[in-house]
Amino acid sequence: MNILVTGSAGFIGANLVLRLLDEGLNGENVRIVGLDNLNDYYDPSLKEYRLNLIEKKIAEHPEHHYRFVKGDLADKTLIDNLFAEEQFDIVVNLAAQAGVRYSITNPDAYIQSNIIGFYNILEACRHSYDKEMVNGKSVNSKYAGVQHLVYASSSSVYGGNKKVPFSTDDRVDNPVSLYAATKKSNELLAHAYSKLYNIPSTGLRFFTVYGPAGRPDMAYFGFTNKLVKGETIKIFNYGNCRRDFTYVDDIVEGIIRVMQHAPEKVVGEDGLPVPPYKIYNIGGGQPENLLDFVTILQEELIRAGILPADYDFESHKELVPMQPGDVPVTYADSIALQRDFGFTPKITLREGLRRFAKWYKEYGLQTFEA
Repeated sequence: MNILVTGSAGFIGANLVLRLLDEGLNGENVRIVGLDNLNDYYDPSLKEYRLNLIEKKIAEHPEHHYRFVKGDLADKTLIDNLFAEEQFDIVVNLAAQAGVRYSITNPDAYIQSNIIGFYNILEACRHSYDKEMVNGKSVNSKYAGVQHLVYASSSSVYGGNKKVPFSTDDRVDNPVSLYAATKKSNELLAHAYSKLYNIPSTGLRFFTVYGPAGRPDMAYFGFTNKLVKGETIKIFNYGNCRRDFTYVDDIVEGIIRVMQHAPEKVVGEDGLPVPPYKIYNIGGGQPENLLDFVTILQEELIRAGILPADYDFESHKELVPMQPGDVPVTYADSIALQRDFGFTPKITLREGLRRFAKWYKEYGLQTFEA
């Protein structure tokens, strides 16, 4: 089973690779190619840390194969060559320029990675079905092409939707950030390619992913860094925000289940292919008030010994207005995920933040307090 994981040094990508190296896929051994450009959107040392975890895991599981390629999705020649060399069965596209607020000041990065990069992946999937003919005979007839493209979308596509919980049946035509617009564009492009070229594709709308070795620009991580340094944390919309936090292991479990079940290729009444195309939410389905989230975080930081029991949190909190591009609530309707795959996220916010605090004590404290 040949698998491409883009963004393999990223938070979700690295955890997915680690899980695949531990268990394989559907009882089969795997050959994984991980692609990442190791950019400096946040401290690259964290990406190196994740890659080191993968290296250790490889040594534990020689039955699987892993190859890391440093490169960019926007490099069409690189992507085309990788697909030609490796003949991927499954492609999991997690590489993207992330972050809502960063997209306001650095739009070029989002167009390059999230639009051009994703287009390159779609084109490579499309041409994986091409058969090279020599003297009228196919020379790669044993390779059937990409059997499933799984790609990361985002809860950000729901924008300012008032209806909750957010369902994949809802219209999502009003993005409030460029990041959200690029993710919605990915879904539209994937649908078009699924229709035109019969590419089985599944988009996954992730809801506020968190956990150990996550992204430092996420609230739980950024808050911890500031509190350790004695700085003030800003709580937006005066604390009147609700987020559907989803622990990274639940995200990976969802991805693994989806990977193994590509949308079925069927022919419609008109004799033309029905796009083998699906979209799912992966979210906890239990949105937490931001002030409650901060309270749980501070309790777990004290429990882990990162902060003293008498830490004065009130003097380190500032309630401020909403930021541009943010939304007041995210709330996943994951009924379709449960229906089709028998899974909904299960790890509670307290349990997840406890695991994060334990990791931060062991790794992050010495790294991020300087």
